Amino acid sequence: MAVATTATFDLRTTAISYGSHLVLKEAGVWELLEKDACPIMDIRILDGESPVLLNFLSRDLEGEPFGWIVNNRDLRLALAKRVSELPDIVHIAPATVSDFSVNAEFATAILVDGTRLNAPLIIGADGKLSAVRKYMKAPLHGWMYGQCAIVCVVGHQNPHNNAAIEHFRSEGPFAVLPMTDGPAGEHRSSLVWSVEGDGKAELACNDDTFNAALQARFPAEYGAVKVLGPRAAWPLGLQHVHSYIAPRMALVAEAAHAMHPIAGQGLNMGLRDVAEIAALLEVAQAEGRDAGAMDLLQSYQRRRHFDNMAMMAATDALTRLFSNRLPLIAPLRKLGVALVQAIPPARRFFMRQAMGTAGLVPELMKKTRRG
Repeated sequence: MAVATTATFDLRTTAISYGSHLVLKEAGVWELLEKDACPIMDIRILDGESPVLLNFLSRDLEGEPFGWIVNNRDLRLALAKRVSELPDIVHIAPATVSDFSVNAEFATAILVDGTRLNAPLIIGADGKLSAVRKYMKAPLHGWMYGQCAIVCVVGHQNPHNNAAIEHFRSEGPFAVLPMTDGPAGEHRSSLVWSVEGDGKAELACNDDTFNAALQARFPAEYGAVKVLGPRAAWPLGLQHVHSYIAPRMALVAEAAHAMHPIAGQGLNMGLRDVAEIAALLEVAQAEGRDAGAMDLLQSYQRRRHFDNMAMMAATDALTRLFSNRLPLIAPLRKLGVALVQAIPPARRFFMRQAMGTAGLVPELMKKTRRG
């Protein structure tokens, strides 16, 4: 756990949707994150050199935030702290799994040191290079976009007013996400700048050159901007497995699916997976059923596969639509976005999608509202 929580391990931030904050709240994690999380009250969408095309305003719904921006390191620390508080969890780290085995009664994870850990179910939450998925021999489909995301923290002269900006540019999306003010009171935002290629040029240039590029792309109301701290680049692609399950095994989050960050929903979809399988396991325990039973796993697959497929299709379509340089596409794209802005029911539909409650476990929604 020490490596995963060091300050330099992950420079990214994550958009936690309103729905995902309910999952984290139910898990006892949100209270550890809330003070450092910056709420997103408004979302502004721009296209090329056009003015704002689409405004999502939280006041048009229930006045709740669309979500919050958190540092990935803060999220990792909060998860680690919560795990340490739960007596029923045995956290073994550092450790490396060398192999798995499965029989009719249980599954086994075999560690490099020879330790064998038995359980009725193994959940692969081990990311894009999942060892569990490899053992399952689950076919993986996907592609790279020929883009990478430049991520860093940016300081700016004027406050962001809790607005998130998604600026669709021909080379890729330029997202400015609100963060809490820094220790000296400086206004800050997280940048996710999708560029063509590997991003080496953007990482290699000096701060003055990089700041000039930022200034040319940031909305004028932010005032003077400058990068704060290091920059990093992450390649962008899409990947998905046809089946999330095998006997006594299930995949969640990026072990099963990964998508372009254009809508900021990658981690949120993973948390929906976690909420769904947790709810099914809770029912199995209450009824005294086998937690690794195939009918339970099939229920998980059925409930999560369509939701994840729909979001991946949407993010892929947005990426291709807004990165398209064909001259006839731009006016049609602007017309479509303008229609969403002009039709209140359509706008509210997309705002609720941004809040991330559409695919959430109904029982969790009811429980949280009662709480």
